[in-house]
Amino acid sequence: MSSTTTVPYRLEFSVEVPGTPEQVWQALATAPGISAWFLPTELEEREGGALHFSMGPGMGSDGRVTGWDPPRRLEYQEDWAALMGVDPDALSPMTSEFVVEARSGGTCVVRVTTSGFGTGAAWEAEWWEDMGPAWLPSFDALRLYLADFAGQEATFMEVSVPHPGDEPAVWAALRDALAPGEEGSVVEVCGATGRVERVGEKHALLRLTAPVPGMLSLFVHADGESSVAAGVRASLFSEDAAEYVRREEPAWRAWLAGLAVPATRS
Repeated sequence: MSSTTTVPYRLEFSVEVPGTPEQVWQALATAPGISAWFLPTELEEREGGALHFSMGPGMGSDGRVTGWDPPRRLEYQEDWAALMGVDPDALSPMTSEFVVEARSGGTCVVRVTTSGFGTGAAWEAEWWEDMGPAWLPSFDALRLYLADFAGQEATFMEVSVPHPGDEPAVWAALRDALAPGEEGSVVEVCGATGRVERVGEKHALLRLTAPVPGMLSLFVHADGESSVAAGVRASLFSEDAAEYVRREEPAWRAWLAGLAVPATRS
């Protein structure tokens, strides 16, 4: 018996960000803008245009622009079935809509809705339940990008290292390495200096000041059944950022590999 996609899933939230609607649109609806605060992105800037989010070597999500009304509304659909590796008819496309509303005082509210239809499988509900907390920290990065780097193109760096153990244990080790790490504090980590902007359950965001300006996220996520990846993801904004990545990426990898993760009890 074939499955039918009749079970609705929906996420809704809003974020207030600095900038004019045109500045916010540049960050939300252009490839350089999205790549600066989210993931390396390819985007044809028109209704019907192709969209690709890069999620690492050989990994990504493909989609298409289904709504285009600058500088107010962007909508796109991603191939949720292909992303999850299931039958093309098993899941509907995943639709995301961004609506930009100007506010007084030089800010805008971005209202975000992501929705799709599945079969009601347990893994689907779990995936949607996890998606909101996993995606929401990106909008702290959007806010910081618009506050300090609006319109600038980023050089991207991402490094992750697997560790045995569970997410709380690996995150505790990463959090300890960020000490003192309270929001608003200045920290030095792997030769870089920055201010801690936000700390969540499995994620922290830093505003880097030296040796290159930018934004750096520290995070953990499940990496298979028996390991957890500890990672850093950075958007850097300077002429020598590419050279910094080439020179320092091995040091970040070694720093992540050296985290003092406590042994998992059997």
